[in-house]
Amino acid sequence: MMRETTVFGPILSRRLGSSLGINLLPQEGKLCNFDCIYCECGWNADGRGDRAIPKAADVRKALTEKLEACAAAGTPIDSITFSGDGEPTLNPDFPEIIDLTLELRDRYYPAAKVSVLSNATKTWREGVFQALRKVDNPILKLDAPTDEAAALINHPVGDYHVADIVRDLLRFEGNFVLQTMFLKGDGFETADWVDGWMDIVRQLRPREVMVYTIDRETPMKGLRKYTVEEMRNLVQPLIDEGFTIQIKG
Repeated sequence: MMRETTVFGPILSRRLGSSLGINLLPQEGKLCNFDCIYCECGWNADGRGDRAIPKAADVRKALTEKLEACAAAGTPIDSITFSGDGEPTLNPDFPEIIDLTLELRDRYYPAAKVSVLSNATKTWREGVFQALRKVDNPILKLDAPTDEAAALINHPVGDYHVADIVRDLLRFEGNFVLQTMFLKGDGFETADWVDGWMDIVRQLRPREVMVYTIDRETPMKGLRKYTVEEMRNLVQPLIDEGFTIQIKG
């Protein structure tokens, strides 16, 4: 299971290049309103090491120190990425932290992008929505086109409806990246619902779609990955229609 400090890396990301990570959640635990069967951080129940969430001032201090050190060492940073041990928008200081991150990015690494990996469940909150509109790469998850399939893959906590997520994502007017995990398990696979998912992509018209598959050990055993060729074949109709699709195996 991955457990990250408040600022970590940079690490080489298969999607974002040299990525400096920001974890807005507990350093020794996990906090998420999804419990995805493929999560590299493990099950939520196994991530109860602590519940301390960094404040905006904590993030400013840690990020300033890291950016200063990286700049002094000549370390390249392509993206400053909010990921870490769970869902970053659960941090109540998220909007303020986005503002300070953009400020520090402009000071130390003006060419770097600011990216947020989110499950999109809090985009209905105006502060979260406006903060996500400010970053270069709001990378928002939708793994399945139906509530039943999402329950199988994401195990969302509380009331979760795909239709609500689609409604909220429409507010971005296409200026976001849609991220979807393709995987196979006992009795199901993404191919089972890919047509419905593609219909949602056509409705949302995101500027880019990230399609990827499992790359590390998963909490649910028996999951299997797709090959790049298999994923390309599944999304070929969207490619033919002119959508920008990034496929990572």
